[in-house]
This record gives sequence, structure tokens and C-alpha cells, in this order.
Amino acid sequence: MSKEITEIRWHGRGGQGVKTAALMAAQVALEEGKFAQGFPEYGPERMGAPVTGYTRISDKAITIHCGVSKPDIVAVLDNSLIGQIDVTAGLGDNGVLILNTPEPPAEARKRLGLEGGSVYTIDATQISIDEIGRPIPNTPMMGALIKVTELLGMETLKKDIEKKFMKKFGEKVVQGNFNAIERAYREVKSE
Repeated sequence: MSKEITEIRWHGRGGQGVKTAALMAAQVALEEGKFAQGFPEYGPERMGAPVTGYTRISDKAITIHCGVSKPDIVAVLDNSLIGQIDVTAGLGDNGVLILNTPEPPAEARKRLGLEGGSVYTIDATQISIDEIGRPIPNTPMMGALIKVTELLGMETLKKDIEKKFMKKFGEKVVQGNFNAIERAYREVKSE
């Protein structure tokens, strides 16, 4: 990632943690001394409706304030969105796609008709069920993002999760999220 600003677009459905992931990635970047933005884009949709989130990370001040149309990285939290919306819109030849699916990256690439870029897959939903007890794939997707891009630090992410989740959810949920992140980091597949 050699661009001045790294732009990430998150796709998922309401209730899967798209907003949380976009904001968390930005917060972790800020805590690591970088400049960042994180925000969702959604209207009056309800649980299960498509949701998009955006994150920008830079070593310099970020002066643009709009959605991400030409992402460097696309993270898809819900595989069923493929075919419903163009999750790869604007992704360039050097782009990175991280897809929540049990299928191998080569199959995902073929299904999406992608010729360039890098494709990574992770079964984030199964990991979240196993480790957290609920199908909320955002934190495993964060683990995959860290492994694939080295854009953020694992320990900074864990501190952020502990700070945000401990009071609200308790030790068991925090540890489950730690386990999910670490497992996704180990299990993310590349071509």
C-alpha cells in the first residue's frame, strides 16, 4: 500500500458490524498515530439490508469527505451480496479483495470475474459463530485485514476492542473477539 491515502470499502448487511468495522479500523489507525476517517453509509434500512462503510488511513491529514469510489481494499462481510450489488466497483488492478466465504480465493475470483488484484478469503461467519457464539463477522474480517495488509497493528486492535467491549459485553465476549481475530489472521487464504 504505497498510496498517500489507503481507502477501504466495507460491504455487508445491517447487524453484521460493517459500521463498527469501518469506525474501529479508523480508531486503531488514529491510536497508532495516523490520520483516519471511518463512517457508514446507510439510510432507513433495517436489519439485514445492505450497508456500506468506509475507512481512510493516511500518514498525512485527510481533506476529502465523501464515500470511497475507488477503493484500495474491499472487505465483503456477506457473500450473498455478490450478484446483488457490485462489490468490486472501482477496485483497481492492484486492489485487494477480502471476502467472507469458505470457498478458495481462485473460485471467488472466477465467480466475480476478476482479472487483476489480489483475492483473499476467510470463513469469518463460521469463525465468529465458533469463537463469539454469534454470526457477526466484523472482528474476524479485521484479523484478515491485518494479516493481508499489515495496515494496522494486532495489539492496538485488541486494546481498542477491550476498551469498547469490556463494560458492555464482558470478558467472555472480549476474549471471544480476540480468538476470532487471531484465528482469522491464521486462516485467511490467498491464491
